[in-house]
Amino acid sequence: MVQTHSDVLAFLETVHPYDSLPKDEIERVSTRFQEISFSTGAEIYHRGNPLPGIYLIMDGAVEIMDATNTVVSELAPRNSFGERGLLGDGFAATTATARSACTLLILPKDEFHRLMQEQPVFSRFFTRGRFADSRRGDMTIQKVSELMSRPPIICSPADTVRAAAALMRERHVSSLGVVENGRFQGILTTRDLTARVLAEGLDPETTPVSAVMTPDPVGLPGEALGSDILHLMLERRVGHLPVVEGDRLIGMITQTDLIRFHAISSAQLIRDIAQADRAEDMQAITARIPQLLVQLVGSNNAHEVVTRLITDIADSVTRRLIMLAERELGPPPVPYVWLACGSQGRQEQSGVSDQDNCIFIEDGVEPEEMPWYQQLAAKVSRGLDICGYFYCPGDMMASNPRWCQPVSVWRSYFRDWIHKPDPTAQMLASVMFDLRPICGASSLYQDLQAETLAEASRNSIFTAHMISNSLKHAPPLGLLRGFATIRSGEHRNQIDMKHNGVVPVVDLGRVYALMGKLAPVNTRARLLAAEEAGIISGAGARDLIAAYDLIADMRLRNQVRQVREGKKPDNFLAPYDFGDFERSHLRDAFVVVRTMQSALANGGRAPV
Repeated sequence: MVQTHSDVLAFLETVHPYDSLPKDEIERVSTRFQEISFSTGAEIYHRGNPLPGIYLIMDGAVEIMDATNTVVSELAPRNSFGERGLLGDGFAATTATARSACTLLILPKDEFHRLMQEQPVFSRFFTRGRFADSRRGDMTIQKVSELMSRPPIICSPADTVRAAAALMRERHVSSLGVVENGRFQGILTTRDLTARVLAEGLDPETTPVSAVMTPDPVGLPGEALGSDILHLMLERRVGHLPVVEGDRLIGMITQTDLIRFHAISSAQLIRDIAQADRAEDMQAITARIPQLLVQLVGSNNAHEVVTRLITDIADSVTRRLIMLAERELGPPPVPYVWLACGSQGRQEQSGVSDQDNCIFIEDGVEPEEMPWYQQLAAKVSRGLDICGYFYCPGDMMASNPRWCQPVSVWRSYFRDWIHKPDPTAQMLASVMFDLRPICGASSLYQDLQAETLAEASRNSIFTAHMISNSLKHAPPLGLLRGFATIRSGEHRNQIDMKHNGVVPVVDLGRVYALMGKLAPVNTRARLLAAEEAGIISGAGARDLIAAYDLIADMRLRNQVRQVREGKKPDNFLAPYDFGDFERSHLRDAFVVVRTMQSALANGGRAPV
């Protein structure tokens, strides 16, 4: 049925981002759409075809396939498609087929590009990846919700002053929110205990909190800015401000929070680590990493900046522990190098990390000298565990004698993995191709790295096995624009943003590095180097990097949300807790990753 202009306008008013356009703009745009219908099974466009514009499904269903004819998405009414090609070279990057009889609206490409330039809400929706933001650690323009370090600790107005004071001591806080039946009633601070209880000679065993609290204190909404906090604290001469949503207390912000925001930086933590003399002292320092993560992400730093700074702290802890161990054990018999692998090796640590490490020892070390290195490894690994970098579940650590060996033994390891690529060899090679020197004679590794990359890239069977191994981690894509979430257990209805989100891209980057004999270890650096070397096309690299940026950013932001809620950060995210906008873009990012995996599996370059 042919749609009238009013039908199209009414439809657009229910579709994001068109529903957010100014009234005169959406009315104008509604006149530019062209209607077209397809029968079941009809091809709408083929990969490589020039695109007339962006497609919007009004009725029916559409199937999107990659270069290998693998279905990567099934779209329903109100879904758009074709933007990836329009934002690239204007040619379709996928093939679209009518899954059922469908009615589509096409917005011409010149109109699409005009809206991208003139309407920020439209541009944000169709631009994958991270949005630029100028906020870089300026507390005055941070939102209050970004500065809160923990959920509020509360008591009842009927509680005794003694019980409230005991709670403050137990939770190490200087104030309590007073809440009754979910409604925020007031605030009790240590100053109130001093001035209104002790100074007045009141009995803390019988005096209720309601008698000495500050009722109905001035508060701020979560959307207020850091400047509002400073102004209110100075004006009212208070050191605590409740953060409220209507009559509900959602947080508390104190002068300590503001001091912490300014004081915590990776440089400060590294300086403190360099002065620590025991692992236990460093444990207290690394305990501040979650708050640093909150600050860095809250300041809208790029994920690669955040993870690099977090990894720098792990590197400093490792070097300090090595120095303390050498001080106790004496100088090494022969030179060695301590290397990190895994996320530390790639400089991609977040709020959750175990330890993966090994030692290369100069050839010529005598058997009776090996215990020195084994004792070093045991001391450092134990210290890392104390500092929160828990033992690797797979025992991929220098404390395992297998991973504390002379260079010649390591050379034989890599040679065996390359020429006998069974599943275990693939797994070990995947970990050990991410090595990065942390402390010691780095030349012991650098020559072997170049030699190993050259030998591995020449072995087509090994490369094929590594490609196959890299495809074992699939993006969590379900049908009909959904996600393949975990079905049972503690993380039911969630997705694993590490193994099904970040790891598939990490695996792709590792294979590209192998194919091109590329030295970088960091995933993003590998993708850029692969583009420059022609391993993947420019368009494919841009799409994959943008997808990786979005996935990694959402993983970090989810960890920050967990820290603010007083939880231990993990890698599990509930996609349906987010709005349509973020879910749509996250799924688009996963589709890009799956497309790149399909291209790699079929021996081709990334789609242009």
